[in-house]
Amino acid sequence: MGNALRLLYSRCFEHTTAGDSDSLGPHGVSSATVGVSALAQDLFHFDITSQVPEGLSKHVVSSKKAQANWYRKLVDAWKESKPPPKNPEEAARLIIQTLERHQKADVKGLLAFYGLPQPHALVETTFEPPTSLPEGVRFELHTLPVDAKAVADGDTITVYVSTSDPRESSFVPSHVHAAAVQRSEARSRRNYTEADALHQQIIDSGYRVINLQNEEVLARKYRIRLRGIDAPESKMPYGKEAKNELTRIVQGRSLRVLVYDEDRYGRVVGDIYCNGLFVQELMLKKGFAWHYTAYDKREELAIWEKEARAKRVGLWASSNPEKPWEWRKDQREGR
Repeated sequence: MGNALRLLYSRCFEHTTAGDSDSLGPHGVSSATVGVSALAQDLFHFDITSQVPEGLSKHVVSSKKAQANWYRKLVDAWKESKPPPKNPEEAARLIIQTLERHQKADVKGLLAFYGLPQPHALVETTFEPPTSLPEGVRFELHTLPVDAKAVADGDTITVYVSTSDPRESSFVPSHVHAAAVQRSEARSRRNYTEADALHQQIIDSGYRVINLQNEEVLARKYRIRLRGIDAPESKMPYGKEAKNELTRIVQGRSLRVLVYDEDRYGRVVGDIYCNGLFVQELMLKKGFAWHYTAYDKREELAIWEKEARAKRVGLWASSNPEKPWEWRKDQREGR
């Protein structure tokens, strides 16, 4: 338990101090990650010392004894969560669910102490992951953890699937297998120039060797287009925000992808589930995507977009946001 908390905290701290040192929060990390990293640090500290963090009493109404009770419960909840929270919303949900029987003022104060979203700010999701493959699904993917750089925009992600997956193992070209073996041998001889050249051959074939928990994994590359939604392009208003939101949802997570089709750009088109949540539902309810009615007629997607419009969240804060398909048409026609 302690090692897991320490590892998470150290990773968050290293990430923020590398690029966000100008916006450090009260726990010495940036405002973007203060909640998760600080909570991890304090749980690790409590697990060793049984001491709650200094300054918490200014944010809550209950005694130090009660606070210690909360932290014992949170330590246990963190232990049981697989995987543990990696973003502010997940950390907030863990606190809210764990302390649901405690005073609302204390829960809100604890969230405020860590800079985490308040209960009213969390998006409630309703769509359950299917237990069997829905009609029209061609195949299912289970990806390796997603890197932040793999998110191209608010509706496109590059993912990798291990070739140890039964479906993938039968499709790996023989020359890719051979190059992977030769690369491993070259690295054992410390001939890194040869190893890098062999890895480039693997990459050119649509694969990559990924280091995962100190183990090298040969994986196949897929570009995923989120089915049924269309997010603002990167150069459009809210394009950066849509990309950042999708990154926040999937970064570091393994995804379940139900593939329905392939588009003209070679991307597979599918529904994505992350940590039990339907990603398209989150993007629509947060107001960072349109329901792409030209290609998808699902009523629930239309309802989720309508909810975001009514709340004027995300891009709907603008009175007349430009539709991405119209923006792309204008770009093609040179307008």
